[in-house]
Amino acid sequence: MNPSTQTKPSKGQGYVYCSHGAPKYLIYALVAARRIRAHDIKRPIALFASQNHLDLLRAWNLDSLFQHLQLLPPESCSIIGFKHHTEKFMPFEQNMYLDTDMLLLRNPDTLWHQFTPFGYTYTGQESADVFFGGPKHFGIVVDAVTHKRKKTIRNFDLDHLYRAQTGIMYASDPDLTRQVNELARSFYQRQDETHFISRKNEKGRTLDSCEWSLAMAMSHLKLHVVPWFNGYESPQLDFISGLTRHDPDFETVACKYYCNPFIHSLRGIKTHALRSLFFRIFSVFPRSGDHMWVTPYFLHFGWKHEKHQLDRFVAQEWETMKKEYRLEGIPEADNPMQRTAEAV
Repeated sequence: MNPSTQTKPSKGQGYVYCSHGAPKYLIYALVAARRIRAHDIKRPIALFASQNHLDLLRAWNLDSLFQHLQLLPPESCSIIGFKHHTEKFMPFEQNMYLDTDMLLLRNPDTLWHQFTPFGYTYTGQESADVFFGGPKHFGIVVDAVTHKRKKTIRNFDLDHLYRAQTGIMYASDPDLTRQVNELARSFYQRQDETHFISRKNEKGRTLDSCEWSLAMAMSHLKLHVVPWFNGYESPQLDFISGLTRHDPDFETVACKYYCNPFIHSLRGIKTHALRSLFFRIFSVFPRSGDHMWVTPYFLHFGWKHEKHQLDRFVAQEWETMKKEYRLEGIPEADNPMQRTAEAV
């Protein structure tokens, strides 16, 4: 398949991935695509990849895993470069954009029905907490006391601020998609007028986030976001050690989902003992213990301290793929998961 610039979208629904940087991230995309095929054999999968990733796909003879394969221009090889310009990357009539650190767990037909009514949307929540786009340390207290979040909302004439989780995005209307992205790009250029900080300020991060600017754009345009947390129909849930039941191959997965939003928000506390302590402290309040064991459509390895779980699984799957496609002995396929990777 020869990568080319597609001018007319294919009919129907399809999944869209992007891949760039270290070889590790191409392996992520390959494994994610294989998991799509385990539950959905009919919808095509597109990959927009940097030139070095396209070269690796050819060397490995794995380009047939994608029904649409196109070059990702250098200026688009970043989170901002791709997700703020999705109007340029719409190979299908209905496009579901997915991060490569997510694994599909179940038949996605009903999930597609959730997104189909909209011209552009993503998963999120109606109201972002103070941590969204803010400091991840004690500085958050200063933000809260000085009402920086409220000032951003007031200064940009917003009524509220969405919490965006762009691991899943959807677009079917090119004009609306372009409008959202243009507005998000303009907000991003005015970052110094907001309370949001660059993700690159976090240790180990080299790429900035698209989420707060897209959240402002959607809030400004009064567009709907698909609920990130939606009980048994949750589009995606995070992998959290101690709150996720799973087999080694992530074929059978259930995430502990607290019905009380505040209690559920405590899941992100990194230290298991501290998280358990907070759960016990707040257990005295009504509804605090109500929970479900949910199999979401996608299991998302979004927390940095849980990424090693995904790396283990992807490395295991890559060894299986190397045998299946007879890639042993090909230098480029030797140990791409062990190479120094770009932090994202």
